[in-house]
Amino acid sequence: MSFEMPNIIPAIPEIFLLGMICTILVIDLFLSDRSRIITYLLAQLALLGTLFLTLNSMSTETVLTFSDTFVRDPMSDILKIAIYLATFITFLYSKDYLRDRGIFKGEFYLLGLFGALGMMILVSAHNLLTVYLGLELLSLSLYAMVAMQRDSILASEAAMKYFVLGAIASGMLLYGMSIIYGLTGTLDLGQIATQITSQPPGVLLSFGLVFIIVGIAFKLGAVPFHMWVPDVYQGAPTAVTLYIGSAPKIAAFAMLMRLLVDGMLGLHAQWEGILIILAVLSMGVGNLLAIAQSNIKRMLAYSTISHVGFLILGALTGTQSGFAASMFYTLAYVLMSLGAFGIVMLLSRNGFEAENLDDYKGLSTRSPWYAFMMLIIMFSMAGVPPFLGFWAKLVVLEQVIAADMAWLAVVGVVFSVIGAYYYLRIIKLMYFDQAEETAPLVSSLDTRLMLSLNSLAILGLGLFPGGLMAVCQAALSG
Repeated sequence: MSFEMPNIIPAIPEIFLLGMICTILVIDLFLSDRSRIITYLLAQLALLGTLFLTLNSMSTETVLTFSDTFVRDPMSDILKIAIYLATFITFLYSKDYLRDRGIFKGEFYLLGLFGALGMMILVSAHNLLTVYLGLELLSLSLYAMVAMQRDSILASEAAMKYFVLGAIASGMLLYGMSIIYGLTGTLDLGQIATQITSQPPGVLLSFGLVFIIVGIAFKLGAVPFHMWVPDVYQGAPTAVTLYIGSAPKIAAFAMLMRLLVDGMLGLHAQWEGILIILAVLSMGVGNLLAIAQSNIKRMLAYSTISHVGFLILGALTGTQSGFAASMFYTLAYVLMSLGAFGIVMLLSRNGFEAENLDDYKGLSTRSPWYAFMMLIIMFSMAGVPPFLGFWAKLVVLEQVIAADMAWLAVVGVVFSVIGAYYYLRIIKLMYFDQAEETAPLVSSLDTRLMLSLNSLAILGLGLFPGGLMAVCQAALSG
């Protein structure tokens, strides 16, 4: 039996990033703590190189390789570019924070790059096995990153909780995959889709589908599989929280698309009802519990859960326009999350974590510019026009109404109005309360510049949302 060399061109970015990770791993061994900036620069260089290779090979064609286990299509290209940029910005924001706390080590950047590689594999998965490989590479990197601050009891507890719950969710996902494999006789998502459409859906197929949705819901942080989100967000160092709250959400969206849309669109009638329940619960629980929080990281964690509800709303319609709206929402949320946690890290300094809401009192007098940046982010998350978050919510609600589920759109609007309270509370603290803290904000020029660009991008894309929406629609039109 002759061995045929697979086409490795579509996977060149992954191969390059893995090569760079191995190189950085060896170089980092020989660096002293004072020279650790070299690891940071090499990690950023690796991301820029991977970005260049992805941009260079972009096309509108769908290419399958490695025995059809790996796919490169317009959606994977756009999502990978978003992952590189989110990871790059996370590394840049984290530099000063990690240095102040004595955890400016190569592990953070290497695990971050391994996580990015896992996300890339997940985004390009065309086989149940590839989905699981990408997911586990990402998950194991995240568990280790959460526990990185070894002298913190909170971080160790959060890592243990995340690891145990993550292992259970992975087991459930695998169980669902094994049922689907047993019924269809294949791991290939394309062949699974063909098998499902050619035969009437049975009880066992729906049973397997439920377990797969449990795995997806856990990765997204949807209710009732959200227990890990607030504890991990609060317990992990803010730099790690920023990482978990941004790029992995893109990978989770890709996982939903690959499994439910590419593989099981024939079961849309079955998974639509389950996703409606997840979306309503996530929006309700997320927004209501966020109001009760006094810790901004926990507040943003519950806010994430509510945003996941909106993200699911677009996907459950089962239409190309709905999937594009969901992708638009995911990219908008990641941009807002990066800005929000970036400001939290900007206000933190050595020996002080700006985690309590009271730490934001009078920020407009301490730093009018960064108070304005935070105002843009909070208004956008609340869905106030003309910011990006408003358009993200609007396009999702439009698709829900177009799918004859106007009642669901009304539920979304009601919970958005409730959620506006806790975002506006931050703005009230910054602009109308007396400052308790008077220390000046200290950070490097590149961090301040990127934070400003990040926040202004939310405003700019809100004023001109058509470009990003067109990209999302083009990515999913194939």
